[in-house]
Amino acid sequence: MLTNSLVELDRQHLVHPVSSFRGHEARGVRVLRSARGATVTDAEGRELIDGFAGLWCVNAGYGHDSIIEAAAAQMRELPYATGYFDLGAEAPIRLAAELAERSPGDLNHIYFSLGGSDAVDSTIRFIRYYWHARGQPDRDQFISVEQGYHGSTTMGAGLTALPGFHDGFGVPYQWQHKIASHYIYRNPARTEQEIIDASVAELRAKVASLGEDKVAAFYVEPIQGSGGVLVPPKGWMKAMRDACAEMEILFVADEVITGFGRTGPLFACEDDGIVPDLMTTAKGLTSGYIPMGAVFMRDHVYETIAEGAGAKAVGHGFTYSAHPVSAAVALEVLRLYEGGLLENGRKVGARLMAGLESLRDHPLVGDVRGRGMLAAVELVTDKDKKTPLPASVQPATRLFDRAWEQGLILRSFAQGIFGYAPPLCCTEAEIDAIVERTRKVLDLTLDDPEIRAALS
Repeated sequence: MLTNSLVELDRQHLVHPVSSFRGHEARGVRVLRSARGATVTDAEGRELIDGFAGLWCVNAGYGHDSIIEAAAAQMRELPYATGYFDLGAEAPIRLAAELAERSPGDLNHIYFSLGGSDAVDSTIRFIRYYWHARGQPDRDQFISVEQGYHGSTTMGAGLTALPGFHDGFGVPYQWQHKIASHYIYRNPARTEQEIIDASVAELRAKVASLGEDKVAAFYVEPIQGSGGVLVPPKGWMKAMRDACAEMEILFVADEVITGFGRTGPLFACEDDGIVPDLMTTAKGLTSGYIPMGAVFMRDHVYETIAEGAGAKAVGHGFTYSAHPVSAAVALEVLRLYEGGLLENGRKVGARLMAGLESLRDHPLVGDVRGRGMLAAVELVTDKDKKTPLPASVQPATRLFDRAWEQGLILRSFAQGIFGYAPPLCCTEAEIDAIVERTRKVLDLTLDDPEIRAALS
C-alpha cells in the first residue's frame, strides 16, 4: 500500500495514544517500515537511530532472530493458556521463577499483566486487599510524587502526577495525594542532602495530615521518566524507603522504565540498595517485542493476601495474564541481557553520559542528567535564571521534528527537555552519532528567531 494511502487511513481511523487528535490529523503519521539493532527505517527509506528505544522499551534492540524464533515456537506448540482454574503453561512458570531468582530481596511472587499501566493498577487492588486482610480497611490513602508517571489506566493516571493525564478525566481521586519531586535542577534546596531531608519531611507531614493509620502506600520511580528523566540525589530512594518502613506504609517501586538494564543493573533498586514491598515492571521485560508486564510482591505481601483470602479466590485477573508467548519471549530476552547486553549497556551508557556532558557548553543547555542508558538534556534560554524555552515555539513538536530531520529519534518534552533511552545493543559509533546529531539540533534551534529573541 502506498504511504500516502496509509497516512489517510491512519488519519481517518486510528486513534493514537497521548496525542492531540486534531493536531495529529493535521500533521499526519510517520510510518515506520523496518528496524534492526538501534536503527529504524521509515516508509520513505530514511534511516534513523532510535535514541528512545521505541517508548523506553526496546532495550535489547530490534531484529533479534532468537526472540522471533522463541515466539514462533511457543505459538506452534501452545499459543494460549489461561492461568484461571489452576491451569498454566511452562514458559510463564519458568519466567516467574527466573525473575524471582534475580529480583532484590524476597520479591519472590510474580503476577503477570499486559503492560506497565495495568501492572500499577494491579498493585492498587492488591494493596487494598492486603490492608483489608490486615484488618485495616481504612488504610485507603495513596501517595505519589509530583512529575511521576504510573500509567494511564483510570486509577494509575491519578497516581501519575502530570497535568496532561488529569485534564478532562476527573482524576486524581480524593484518595490520591502528592509530594514534591526531588528535581535537583529546579529544587530550591541548595544541597542534595537538603533535598533528601526535605522530601522525607514532606512525606512525614503528608502522612501525618492524612492520618498515620490511613495511608496505604507510597509510589515512586527510581528515576522519574515521563516527568523529564529526573534523577534523585544518591540516597534519596533509601531514605524514602526507610521512612515508609518506619511508618508501616507499603513502598512501591515503579520500574517499568528503569528495569532490565536501562540504568545499568537488571533493576535500578539494586543501585539504590533497597527492597520495595512491591515492584512493577514491563517494557524491557520483553524488549517491547510483545506486550507483558509484571508485579513483584515480597513474601509478607503475598502471605498476608493469601491468608486473608483463605479458600476464597482473590478476585483479580486478566484474560492474558501470564500469556505463554509473552513469557517465552521474555525468557529469551532475559538470556540476551545476561549474554552480553547488560555489559554493553553499562559500557555505552557511560559513553552516552560523557558525550551528553560535553554539550554543557552549548548556549541552550541548562542541565544534563541521567544514569546508564537513561538520560536527559534540559534546554534553557538563560542559564543563570534557568529560563525554559518559550512555549510559543512548541518545543515538543519542533524539536522532535528537527531531530527526525537529522536522523535521530528522541523524546522531546513540552518543557524543552530531550529524553534518551537508546537500546542496550548500541555501538560506540551509534552513541557518538546520537550526541553529534543532538548538537546539530541544538545549533539549528539556536538560529530560531524566537529563540534568538528570548536569548537577547
